[in-house]
Amino acid sequence: MQLFRSFLTLGLCLSGFSIQASPVDLQKQFIDLMVNKHQFDRSVIESTLAKANKNEAILKSIAKPWEAKPWHQYYPIFLTEKRLTKGLAFWQTHQQTLARAEEETGVPAEIIVAIIGVETFYGTYTGKYSVLDALVTLGFHYPPRAKFFRKELAELFLLAKEENFDITELKGSYAGAMGWGQFISSSYRHYAVDFDGDGVRDLLNNPADAIGSVANYFKKHHWKANTDIAYKAQVSGSQYSELLSKSLKYSHKWAQLEDAGVSITEPNLSKDMSVKLFEFEQPNNKEYWIGLPNFYAITRYNHSPLYAMAVFQFSQQLKQGFDSATLAKVDN
Repeated sequence: MQLFRSFLTLGLCLSGFSIQASPVDLQKQFIDLMVNKHQFDRSVIESTLAKANKNEAILKSIAKPWEAKPWHQYYPIFLTEKRLTKGLAFWQTHQQTLARAEEETGVPAEIIVAIIGVETFYGTYTGKYSVLDALVTLGFHYPPRAKFFRKELAELFLLAKEENFDITELKGSYAGAMGWGQFISSSYRHYAVDFDGDGVRDLLNNPADAIGSVANYFKKHHWKANTDIAYKAQVSGSQYSELLSKSLKYSHKWAQLEDAGVSITEPNLSKDMSVKLFEFEQPNNKEYWIGLPNFYAITRYNHSPLYAMAVFQFSQQLKQGFDSATLAKVDN
């Protein structure tokens, strides 16, 4: 029987099919990895994983992300008066910290405020799920992205060790993101900063560290200071449709878009600037935008053009509101 299974496995592999390892086997492989590569005590990893639970609600949530909605259903979730009011209050409270983050990184305050507002409504909703449960569930029971989430589970163990976290107490999103800015474990390890100088990189409870870390994230992802993010565009003819793609990579120059019937009312862009044409669905039509390099930087935070556009438009609302409030204070 064992010989038959071996031949069956070989036959399936040669036919282009792969055998999906069972959750038990994947967990054993993960434990070996943590012991051999990261020098963890085997009993510590085993006992920690034994405390984790598969969560069906997490699997249901990841199967229906908000980013699957059309644009006209997506943006009303985030572009609200309530979020704008909360964001302006956050900006006023942390004005000096935001100004320092902008000065040191080149990332505008309104982008930082928009990100924290979209992610957690300024620390109000940082997640109800056990981060350990989320990463175990997705790493061992969600084949489409299991490899990614097992990597994040390894990063979680490393993060907990470095920051002295109780790994079983951490709460976050269904995807294992944590804190005011919803950093996944690898992002926390690589981009979090101690922005208030208290010796702790605390993204869970400290808005100053969250502000500095969001800014640092964008700086490390090549944010270009004092440059625009996106321009609304008009299209004509049919050639422009050939430039639309689901890929977020910028594979076209502005001159190519112009030649394909795309135009903007903004100042002329450099012919050789790398840009991308995006299409957003409205109830009765479609609207088009040109994404510039900073728009791409926002998609590094969340790989969705809907998310990036919501952050961009929210940041513009915040900037207008903050500038108006500042001007009103001067006039008084």
